[in-house]
Amino acid sequence: MQLRNKIPVKLLSVAFMLCIVLSACNSADKYADKKIFRYNESAGISGLDPAFAKDQALIWACNQLYNGLVQLDGDLNTVPCIAKSWEISPDRMTYTFILRDDVFFHDDPVFNGKKRKVTAGDFVYSFKRVTNEKTASPGAWIFEHIKKDKDGYCFHALNDSTLEIRLKEPFAPFLGLLSMPYACVVPKEATEYYKEDFRKHPVGTGAFRFKFWKEGVKLVLLKNENYFERDSSGKRLPYLDAINISFIVDKQSVFWEFIKGNIDFISGIDPNYKDEILTRSGTLQPKYKDKIKLLTQPYLNTEYLGFYLGNSDVNNPLNNKLVRQAINYGFDRKKMIKYLRNNIGIAGTEGFVPPSLLADTKPVTGGYEYNPEKARQLLQKAGYYKNRPVVTLTATSAYLDLCKYIQQQLILLDMNVKLETNPPAELRERMAQGKSEWFRGSWIADYPDAENYLSLFYSPNAAPKGPNYTHFSNKNYDRLYEQSIRETDAKKRKELYVQMNDIIIQEAPVVVLYYDQVLRFTQNNIHGLQTNAMNLLTLKAVKKD
Repeated sequence: MQLRNKIPVKLLSVAFMLCIVLSACNSADKYADKKIFRYNESAGISGLDPAFAKDQALIWACNQLYNGLVQLDGDLNTVPCIAKSWEISPDRMTYTFILRDDVFFHDDPVFNGKKRKVTAGDFVYSFKRVTNEKTASPGAWIFEHIKKDKDGYCFHALNDSTLEIRLKEPFAPFLGLLSMPYACVVPKEATEYYKEDFRKHPVGTGAFRFKFWKEGVKLVLLKNENYFERDSSGKRLPYLDAINISFIVDKQSVFWEFIKGNIDFISGIDPNYKDEILTRSGTLQPKYKDKIKLLTQPYLNTEYLGFYLGNSDVNNPLNNKLVRQAINYGFDRKKMIKYLRNNIGIAGTEGFVPPSLLADTKPVTGGYEYNPEKARQLLQKAGYYKNRPVVTLTATSAYLDLCKYIQQQLILLDMNVKLETNPPAELRERMAQGKSEWFRGSWIADYPDAENYLSLFYSPNAAPKGPNYTHFSNKNYDRLYEQSIRETDAKKRKELYVQMNDIIIQEAPVVVLYYDQVLRFTQNNIHGLQTNAMNLLTLKAVKKD
């Protein structure tokens, strides 16, 4: 037997590590002059298929990879995207879209080396894919207003550049629905070839194309050199060469990586570092003013505590409207925002709908300002003068500080409030099944219309079928809601919205805590990153020095 020279294990380890170092150096040299935007997703990303873009992490990634017929600008106006124009019939039930002729899907082997132009037929396929029960897309609901004929939903490609959609009744926010990732276009060739793997091998039309994804470690998107949109001077977007998304779970570690300059952007604020970076009034701490930028504006996100009204227990104090009103009057929201959130957010005193969606209007009933004396009077009127009402509030650990504050304030009113914590997924399940009598929730707008918020209290939307987790039921409210979704006059529709918002204030199925605020921190060499009231992340017009 021939003997072979044996290389010591230690030497092999050194050689292996040297290869890694050299590879890293070569990689660093390769990308040294590239403009790479780096951000982190602590929540992780479950996939890259727009048909399943139901959470913020996936929506942000899909915004870079895909396009729809329309898109939202920085002021949340619906503007053209792949559809360069559209017409709406006089009865507001037929939408006709004219597509651009210069939009192509990302290069992919399924196209056999050919450039694949987007057609109206691709939108018909994409929409029917989302509505197909076999797909099990959580976004199928956005097409519930579409008329059905013998062939299914009324999506029709009149020719390669003309798409017609027919509704079963007028629905004013319809264009806003089409701005969601669920309505983005995908190629049939890719979804049928990759099947379940399309989630990790996306093919879209967006400003960035898929390059690499190691789940839980890193996601890399590269510039789409053939992207169709241009800036005001005619230069083709995007400006960035790549996007690098990491998946560090610990948010405090992410913050320190940002401070060290290893991450370009973070969103939101975590209790672990809020006092490190923000003053009590919500501005940047002086030591960071010359190092990073703070971008902020009102956010279409209502944070609330919901009461489950679907039980028939007459002895449950939360079934009594007076008790619910007393709780609403019984704690100081403004003080809560100042001391627990560093003034990030607006005290929720004006109903469930964020004030920006009902601009220039005020609730007829005036909302709920802090008034402990009135709260005591309501509790006494409800029969709880000496018999303390006992209630249980369920939340996640992330909101425990807010809930403890409310608990302490209500104890001063002789209420017995117990706190329970559940993991987020478990709490959502308990809410859907009506197993929490009082729960912490939030509602981030799916599209920029007050109807999106008011649908949470329409009785046919009762959970688990729909988002009405409180099981609130009011015949007058339902009548106004049905009237509003058919109303084509914007002024009249807004008047109906205001009436519904007032009913929610009066009946108090929820305690509105605050209307949230978009909070973004960037490095000083990042330019053009805009904020918007839906906290959408759009990177096609971002520049990096």
